[in-house]
Amino acid sequence: MTSFVIEADGGSRGNPGPAGYGAVVKDAADGQVLVETAEAIGAQTNNVAEYRGLIAGLQSLLALAGDGAVVEVRMDSKLVIEQMAGRWKIKNEGLRPLALEAGALARRLRVTWQWIPREKNKDADRLANEAMDAAAKGRPWQPSGSAGTGSARMGAAGTGSVRTGSAGIGSAGTGSARTGSAPSGSAGTGSTAAAGPSEARELGPSDASAAQVSGRPATAAAPLAAQDSLLDLIDADALSSGQDVSSGQAAASGTAGTGWRAPTTVATSLLLLRHGETPLSVERRFSGLGDPELTPNGIAQAEAAAARLSREPYGIQVVVSSPLKRARATAEIVAARLGLEVVVEEGLREADFGDWEGHTFTEIQRRWPGALAAWLADPSAAPPGGESFGVAARRVQATGDRLVERYEGRTVLAVSHVTPIKMLLQSALLAPLAALYRMHLDLAALSLIEYYADGPAVVKAFNDTSHLR
Repeated sequence: MTSFVIEADGGSRGNPGPAGYGAVVKDAADGQVLVETAEAIGAQTNNVAEYRGLIAGLQSLLALAGDGAVVEVRMDSKLVIEQMAGRWKIKNEGLRPLALEAGALARRLRVTWQWIPREKNKDADRLANEAMDAAAKGRPWQPSGSAGTGSARMGAAGTGSVRTGSAGIGSAGTGSARTGSAPSGSAGTGSTAAAGPSEARELGPSDASAAQVSGRPATAAAPLAAQDSLLDLIDADALSSGQDVSSGQAAASGTAGTGWRAPTTVATSLLLLRHGETPLSVERRFSGLGDPELTPNGIAQAEAAAARLSREPYGIQVVVSSPLKRARATAEIVAARLGLEVVVEEGLREADFGDWEGHTFTEIQRRWPGALAAWLADPSAAPPGGESFGVAARRVQATGDRLVERYEGRTVLAVSHVTPIKMLLQSALLAPLAALYRMHLDLAALSLIEYYADGPAVVKAFNDTSHLR
């Protein structure tokens, strides 16, 4: 199994003062530098800069190797290493959100923590100083030209250079990749919370941007084979406009499949439909396991979705639904139009928001400020008496896996809620759970994921509401 080393550091010229961080991802076998990233972060303390360097290193490794990678994290900050290893308490409340964010990233990897002397952390120290030097001259940090053939932006970590061609990293070749970029001037953790928990609300329009997820550039392989998938039969412009497109049109176009390698199987198409409007969504209240009915407008939204999905080219063969009334009512309206029965899937239910059920975000912020801050910063934190995103994600992923296995090669409509739908999309994109905060999903919106038995999952549509116009 390929394993890695992260070396991270941060510094402040004044403590607090002009600060910056640097992080390096290396191949543990030969020490080859795979990723370098650095950024100036304005006036901060040494400890904040060190935590930001750690977060940038973890983000870079996840973008490079994905979940489950084995890594030794090395820093010359005894404070950060001991706190992350759980041996020291976090007494500085200003560091707690950063530690929570780093911990959430680390839990997706297999991490060991190692303190090293400063003289053995020269690469990360150099990068942090390069970032601070560049900022002093009014310029962003830029990777050196010797860092390899591909460059990437690693989250809010600034610009990172990637060295390609190392064994065990895959056949990425040359090119660029992007992960979710935080708004300019963000400090990492705080920017996530500020995006707004729209995934937790029945209706919560926000200006949060959708996370961009890293992709693997195509290598110079043979041309991709034609892909027998639902949205390869649909023109992208026609999808967003609600037009019907026949399969013959796409077949004549010869469009290759989506992805970086040729699929060898017929896709299992999972159409995801969020339920229609309820009284709680009108008032923008948290609605988890509570069971409100659809409003008249919600029924009309479900009927509009049914009219669209009953036409070509969808060809839905199975309808599954959350057990909650608002989803089941939506599913039954669509299924009746299609002449199908609704199969109830318990795992498609909404997350349990516990004591927050029925409250607005503002009410929760006033009554449970500490619990809300923790919930926004860490997917393992649960609302009082409720379910964490981490627990919900495991339940939703297991359900999605069962559906794909049970209905392999078929087109399935799953009617569910904002959190489970976002989690299925997030998983298909190989994005972190924090991506939930950067997605907005409207009532009665359609999304589409296509799964292949040989590996890839492809998101083909997201938050499409053209049938409601």
